[in-house]
Amino acid sequence: MIPAIEGGEPVRKNFLVFGEPHIEEEEIEEVVKTLKSGWIGTGPKTSKFEEMMRDYLGISYALALSSCTAALHLSMVASDLGPGDEVITTPMTFCATANAIVHTGAKPVFVDIDAKTLNIDPKNIEQAITPRTKAIIPVHFAGRPCDMDEILKIAKKNNLLIIEDAAHAIGAEYKGKKIGTIGDFTCFSFYVTKNITTAEGGMITTNNSFLADRIKKLGLHGMSRDAWKRFSDEGYKHYLVEEAGFKYNMTDIQASLGIHQLPRLDSIQKKREEIWKKYDAAFKNLPLLIPEKVGEEIKHARHLYTLILDTNKLKINRDEFLDALQKEGIGTGVHYTALHLHPFYMKKFGYKRGDFPNAEYIGDRIISIPLSSKLSDQDVNDVINTVIKIANYYKK
Repeated sequence: MIPAIEGGEPVRKNFLVFGEPHIEEEEIEEVVKTLKSGWIGTGPKTSKFEEMMRDYLGISYALALSSCTAALHLSMVASDLGPGDEVITTPMTFCATANAIVHTGAKPVFVDIDAKTLNIDPKNIEQAITPRTKAIIPVHFAGRPCDMDEILKIAKKNNLLIIEDAAHAIGAEYKGKKIGTIGDFTCFSFYVTKNITTAEGGMITTNNSFLADRIKKLGLHGMSRDAWKRFSDEGYKHYLVEEAGFKYNMTDIQASLGIHQLPRLDSIQKKREEIWKKYDAAFKNLPLLIPEKVGEEIKHARHLYTLILDTNKLKINRDEFLDALQKEGIGTGVHYTALHLHPFYMKKFGYKRGDFPNAEYIGDRIISIPLSSKLSDQDVNDVINTVIKIANYYKK
């Protein structure tokens, strides 16, 4: 246990939840209408959400699914990745990225990150390619786009698929191109903590018509027609099971949120940007590192605001800092403990501490603080005052 901070009460009396979703009346009313309509499964609102996403990105195909994990998995299954194949990705990500690879039967091959951007380092990708390598999954960490020019060059040279994990990156842009339009596939998340949410849910975007059609089938049991088309008023249509697919479809209840969240994305991003700038200004002289700035060619999605503690200048470690934040009423997250250090990947693939020093250094020191368009000015001030209070109190 860390020693209590002496003097005064905690900054917050009511606990500030990390990543609280920003739901407005339009979404609530739409969900109610969907429930009353009698059509709550995959149907017209899911289709509308897909159409809106296509229009927003300027992409040929957008396929709504139950999660980003499902999107990653189906991207690989539709591309015929399987046992004996390898997929290169980053250890600075959520387990879903690697688990989706494992579920195809392929092997996740981690490579180290750039210590400043926290994204996968393209220099390390090329060194990890073998004759078994079939794809690269770059993860746009915290909403900051990866160095896609270099990754595209490597993929083209080695005939590799690029499956972008854009769970953090809706609204991000790379050199004038929206994330969602660059790789062979892009996988988005609409989980409850994301910039826009459908509670649970995901989306694949692609310009490949053949694979889009296959993904559509694989996402609903491998059936040739989805339920909406089978039971519509156009007359009953028999389905044919053409592949052994999965139950990965999005529902109209989820899409009812998405069709109102997506049009507000620009205003959501603007609010997140404002909070980000306040955090940058407040924390720049503390014993910690704030996120690396992006150049003009990059538009950051501002999904996670992360602090990297300078533990050489603090009397406490990262986990004790987290505990102190919680005691002061501020919800936090860790994004992420380096994935190769989790027991499953160590046991199954032989990864060990020392394999990826940058990811390990960051993973031992990183903290995510609240960042949501729902935060009030008082909420933001409370977060700022709490971080400053703890950092100064435990400074060496």
